[in-house]
Amino acid sequence: MPRYLIVHPRDQRRDDLIIDDPDLTLRFDAGWAVLEDANGVCLAIPSGQGAHIERVNVQESAPQEE
Repeated sequence: MPRYLIVHPRDQRRDDLIIDDPDLTLRFDAGWAVLEDANGVCLAIPSGQGAHIERVNVQESAPQEE
């Protein structure tokens, strides 16, 4: 399941954000990064804001034998 990590530039003093929703998709449209699901846009970030968006893939770990 993909997660998206959004890191804002330090001078903006905003908290980093992890979005963990399997139904969200990320697309880029006219200078905006847009996260949306079946109901529409959930979050839009302008490219001029300088935020860094990274997809973090979470792998399910296999059960460990004892």
